Amino acid sequence: MTDLTKLTLAEARDGLRRKDFRAVELTEAHNAAVAGAKALNAYVHPTPESALAMAEAADARLSEGEAPDLCGLPIGVKDLFAVEGVPTQAASRILEGFLPPYDSTVTAKLRAAGAVFLGKLNMDEFAMGSSNETSVYGPAISPWRRKGETKPLTPGGSSGGSSAAVSADLALAALGTDTGGSIRQPAALTGIVGLKPTYGRVSRWGVVAFASSLDQAGPMTKTVRDAAIFLKAFAGFDPKDSTSAEISVPDYEAALGGSIRGKRIGIPKEYRVDGLSGEVQSLWDHGALKLREAGAELVEVSLPHTKYALAAYYIVAPAEASSNLARYDGVRYGRRAKLAQGDGIADLYEKTRAEGFGREVRRRVMIGAYALSAGFYDAYYLRAQKVRALIKRDFDEAFKQVDAILTPTTPSPAFGLGEKTNDPVAMYLEDVFTVPVNLAGLPAVSLPAGLAQQGTPLGLQLIGRPFDESGLLALAEVLERDSEFSAKPARWW
Repeated sequence: MTDLTKLTLAEARDGLRRKDFRAVELTEAHNAAVAGAKALNAYVHPTPESALAMAEAADARLSEGEAPDLCGLPIGVKDLFAVEGVPTQAASRILEGFLPPYDSTVTAKLRAAGAVFLGKLNMDEFAMGSSNETSVYGPAISPWRRKGETKPLTPGGSSGGSSAAVSADLALAALGTDTGGSIRQPAALTGIVGLKPTYGRVSRWGVVAFASSLDQAGPMTKTVRDAAIFLKAFAGFDPKDSTSAEISVPDYEAALGGSIRGKRIGIPKEYRVDGLSGEVQSLWDHGALKLREAGAELVEVSLPHTKYALAAYYIVAPAEASSNLARYDGVRYGRRAKLAQGDGIADLYEKTRAEGFGREVRRRVMIGAYALSAGFYDAYYLRAQKVRALIKRDFDEAFKQVDAILTPTTPSPAFGLGEKTNDPVAMYLEDVFTVPVNLAGLPAVSLPAGLAQQGTPLGLQLIGRPFDESGLLALAEVLERDSEFSAKPARWW
């Protein structure tokens, strides 16, 4: 029998229905893979026993002949989603010991669809980071290595545990969240597919908040088809989320396989930024050529306010974070600092947050509080929101001419752990191609398109119109097929 962990989501789904293997066998194989990959630090709360129980229930449903697409399929869950009875810490010390008595809407939908939860996955603390180095659990490690080197590389962030798990075959698919690129950037650095849906397409209820106007959950998978299958299972309107869009969910998988002849693909001239590596530029040009050979027309477009996107993002996101994280005070749940005699409630807040929040979280909360403070609100936050509106308008104008936009996902390949830790600005620049999409609320997908000279993956990003994930995935599948990317990391862990 084929190594069950090597299967794609679609292959495993079809194999279960052909009775080539059982969900319990599939889950046992993944549990063993997770147990044998502790060096990657991808899973921080594995749940092998409950996974087997879920697999047994899935086998019972499958034997009856009527079961959803995800029934019996083992997946990983980023430590940002509430899962009933399973620790949910957002990789932060301040939520130590928190066991949610409920599921998030996304995990509830996946549970109802029969998916098997293998455990919670590592991430940057409160999703603040681009390398998974701010986690209280320690960094997740990429399964990839540079040629001739043993130095550990970042799997990207904040969804670094998710990207490492899917790339290393420790899950058929994984949940991620994307606030400024936290699905797409790690997907690009580890050779997998990462889809950030349109803002409002997926419920945020029960997902620990970072920046509420930017956060969006999405799939991280081995193929574009898998992303289509996975997204359909948890997308859709949720009355518990006031930002959820009441728009029907199409059959994303059914939209795949068509011709892209006549489609117009935008190439934004402003994305040719300083610091873009030559091999990323070549990959971008090659991807554009492949789409043209498939029948698409290439059109140069202008997104003139792109150069302000990173600055606007790093005002808006910390401002919203400073508001969202004010709820962590040591009173209701999570960590509570020990107080000295005579300490009051202000001391409790101060000591708990000092102990509970990591350095990067404290940095962003302070930046956000400053931007929202009296005398600076107009100069920073309000101005950033105006720039955000201009960025969205740029995309609106571009989509009058084109059906999708092709860009690199990251400016360079995966970097080594510790190489950018002491330079926050260099770390923030990792998101230069991804944050405009979040500011505009658009869908975007990153897919592996080649290898860097150092032997690690590089990704290309396709950006689509609002709520046109179907068209976006159809384009991505063509680019995926023509790129013929099949590399896997050599096992060292």
